[in-house]
Amino acid sequence: MNRLASSLSRGIAHVTGSALGPYQTAVVRIGLGATWLLFLLREFPHRHELYGPDGPWSRELAERLIADNGSFTALMWLDGRVWFETVYALSVLTGALLVLGWRTRTTSVLFMVGVLSLQNRSVFVGDGGDNVLHLMSVYLVFTRCGQVWSLDARRARRARAARARGGRVRDRTGPALWGVLGLVLIAAALAGRLDGDRFIPVLLGGVWLGQALWWLAGRQACGDEPPGASGGEPSRARGGEPRILLDVVATIAHNGALLVIMAETCLIYATAGWYKVQGSRWQDGTAVYYPLHLDYFSPWPALAGLLSASGTLVMLLTYGTVIAQVAFPFTLFHRRVKNVLLAVMIVEHAAIAVVLGLPFFSLAMITADAVFLPTPFLRRLGGWAARARGRLARGGDGRAPVPGQRGREDERRPHVGFTA
Repeated sequence: MNRLASSLSRGIAHVTGSALGPYQTAVVRIGLGATWLLFLLREFPHRHELYGPDGPWSRELAERLIADNGSFTALMWLDGRVWFETVYALSVLTGALLVLGWRTRTTSVLFMVGVLSLQNRSVFVGDGGDNVLHLMSVYLVFTRCGQVWSLDARRARRARAARARGGRVRDRTGPALWGVLGLVLIAAALAGRLDGDRFIPVLLGGVWLGQALWWLAGRQACGDEPPGASGGEPSRARGGEPRILLDVVATIAHNGALLVIMAETCLIYATAGWYKVQGSRWQDGTAVYYPLHLDYFSPWPALAGLLSASGTLVMLLTYGTVIAQVAFPFTLFHRRVKNVLLAVMIVEHAAIAVVLGLPFFSLAMITADAVFLPTPFLRRLGGWAARARGRLARGGDGRAPVPGQRGREDERRPHVGFTA
């Protein structure tokens, strides 16, 4: 009994004491932001037909559907091209800022608003990846996705260094951003624009008030410490009881959202695999053949014809897809098998992007898969990217970094994440 109680207390302390998977959530943040940003940039010439006033799904039809299902979209707040262009431009901007990791706590909320606003305006536009992006954008709001590989992490390091030198850290951008967004939120609520969907307005108001409480607790405990707009990992040693309580709540929300992202990914693969099992074309091993010969899914007809020319290859791809999707949730209990199958799934999605012309669906699924990538691999990947960036910053003079220097720095820096 004592051993069980001790294990339970250690588990609770682990879940409430540290935000797990900092590298995994950073990859999800970068992947979602890049997928949405690239999609909006590619469709920029066609934006009016997809989500704007020139689309076949008219504003009247959209209003009727939104009134029926109660979904959230800021595009319905005002009419006209100016408002549409504003929402579209802000969606592009928040996607870029999310990739860079600037004020991720706030940017992730604005990113979610942009995704929901455009997608709920024209629900019949998309290729399947939009559903993944739709769900993951909501989950991302609850995560601390700026702990590593972000401008927030760099700002936090500089703030710690300044405090170590005895300096005071002032943050004027956070309060100003909070105030402007608060005015917009209050104005939308007073105008009755938030009367449809109940979850999103409550989420927006909760995050806004939570930011205020975080900033006030930080000022009380640490003087002029920056507010929690960064979404990074704070130092509990400098916080009083209110700050510690808020930190525990934020950590629990982060770990819970990370678990939901993992469960959602498993559910996507499991349902897709078991539905395929019931299809006759998947049972006889010919299902892959048909999309390769559809004009809509054949950007490279010669490549599609080459793949479909072999009946054996078509059968192996068909059965292999079903087996991989059905088996994926069960492989999570074995580290090596999971990593091998994860690599297979990523390669499969990359092939789908090229052969079937579905790049954004593939990017969204690869981003969802990335939550299961092992932490040592992601740290090595980050080291390679840092060395490549260093070479570019030096102008390609060929000077290599000191061997093992970056690795020793990483070893000295504490990280909490998935080692499986």
